[in-house]
Amino acid sequence: MANSLLISLLQIYLLFLSFSTCALGLAKFYVVDLHDLTSKNVCSPPKDMEKIKSVKPTLKIVDRQGPCSTLHPAEKLSPEQILSNDQSRVDSIHHRVSAIAGKGTTSGPLSPSQITAQSGFSYGLGNYIVHVGIGTPSKTLTLEFDTGSDVTWIQCKPCQTYCYKQQEPIFDPSQSSTFMNVSCNSTPCNDVSGNFCEGSSCLYGVKYGDQSYTVGYYAEDTLTLTPDMIQKFRFGCGQNNKGKGIFGEIAGLLGLGPSSESFVSQTSDKYQRVFSYCLPPVSSSTGYLNFGSNSDTSNTNRTPMKPGPFYYYLTMTGLSVADKTLPISPTVFSKPGTIIDSGTVITRLPPDAYQALKSAFRENMTQYKMAQSYSILDTCYDFTGFDNVTIPSVGVQFENNVSLDLDSNGILYPISNTQACLAFAGNSDPNDMGIFGNVQQSTFNVVYDIPKGEIGFSPDAC
Repeated sequence: MANSLLISLLQIYLLFLSFSTCALGLAKFYVVDLHDLTSKNVCSPPKDMEKIKSVKPTLKIVDRQGPCSTLHPAEKLSPEQILSNDQSRVDSIHHRVSAIAGKGTTSGPLSPSQITAQSGFSYGLGNYIVHVGIGTPSKTLTLEFDTGSDVTWIQCKPCQTYCYKQQEPIFDPSQSSTFMNVSCNSTPCNDVSGNFCEGSSCLYGVKYGDQSYTVGYYAEDTLTLTPDMIQKFRFGCGQNNKGKGIFGEIAGLLGLGPSSESFVSQTSDKYQRVFSYCLPPVSSSTGYLNFGSNSDTSNTNRTPMKPGPFYYYLTMTGLSVADKTLPISPTVFSKPGTIIDSGTVITRLPPDAYQALKSAFRENMTQYKMAQSYSILDTCYDFTGFDNVTIPSVGVQFENNVSLDLDSNGILYPISNTQACLAFAGNSDPNDMGIFGNVQQSTFNVVYDIPKGEIGFSPDAC
C-alpha cells in the first residue's frame, strides 16, 4: 500500500514538473479538458468585466454562430465550410499582396463595369460581430468587424436589385434626419479607391473573392458607439448586396483597416487611431472591442507594426513547442512578411516554418492516435475515449523579443467531440505572406497603436 502511494505521489510530482515553466527550461505542457475546446449552449461573460467597462466606448464581441449572438441563421456552418471559406480569404489576401508588389492587378472597390469581371478580397468567416447605431434617431445594427477591410457598409433601402436577409430591419436613409450622400468629386469620394459617380452622388462597389459583393451610395450619417456619437461618419449604403449565404444575417461590416476611409482613420481625432480587442476562445463566451488611447487596459508586450496598404504588418521571428525554440531561420519569416488579421481564422506560416512546427508537435503527441487530415489541417488526432489530453505548449515570437504562449484554444481546432487538429496551416509558396489569425489571437488583449507603430499583446484578457 505504501509503495503504491509512493508511486502515485511520484507520478504527480513528475506531472507537475512537466507543466512547470520555471527557469530550468523544462518542457511545457497543458492538460486540456476536451469539453473546453467546444462551445457550450449557454453564453458566459468575459473575465474582469468591470475593468473592461471602465474603457469607453466598449463594444461586446460575440461569435455570430454561438449562443451569445442575437443572430439566428437557418443553418450553422460546419468546420469544413468555415475552413474552406478561410482558405478563400487567404488565397485572395495573397493575390492582393502580390498585386501591391506589382505581380498582378490591384483589387478592392470596383466600378459597375469591373464588378462582374474582377474579384477583390474574400469576405471570409471571421465570425465576430458587434452592435452599433446608425442614423438619427439611431437604429441598432449588427456588423462584422474586420481589420482586413477598410470601407464600412450596411444594407440600405430601397435595395434596387437584391438584398440578402438580415436580422434587423434594413436601414432606411429617408428616416434619418442626418443622412447625406457623399458628393462626387469630393475629397472623401476621391479617397475611396475605385470610386465612381451617378449624377452628383458618389458610389462604391466591393466584390469579394467568394463572389459576394456590395454596391451602393457612399454616404454619411451619425454613428453611435454608446456613449459616443460620431457625426458625419462615411460608409457604404448598399443597394445591391449578395452574400451567397456567408453574410449570415448581419447588416454589414465595420472596417478597421489602415486606409483613409476606414473607421480607424475617420475617427482619428477622437480615438487617436488606437483600438484593442479580445476575441473569445469559444463561441459560447464573449469578448470586447475598445477604442481610444486608454484601450490598453493592462501591461502589454509590444512589437513594431507598420500599417500598409489594406493590412497591418508585423515581423514574426520564431516558434516554440513545449517551450523549446524551433530551429527556424528568421529569414524564413522576414522574406514574405506577416500580417495580423481578425478575419482570417487559422494562422498561415511559411512552408519551412510550418514543417518544423508540425514535426515538433507530432513528436510530443505520439501517445494519441492520429486521424485523417481535415480540410486545410493535416495534423489531426482521434481522442475517442479521452476526457482530458496533454498537449505541448506552442509559442509565437515577434520582433522586439515579444513571445506569446498561446491559449490551448489557439493550439487545437476542434472538429468534433472526439477529433481536433493542430490549428495552423502552411502556405504552399514560401513567398506568400504569413498571416497571424484569430484562433491564435483568442484570449489576448490585442492593442493596435498606429501612431506609435506598435501592436501589443497581453494574455488572459477574456
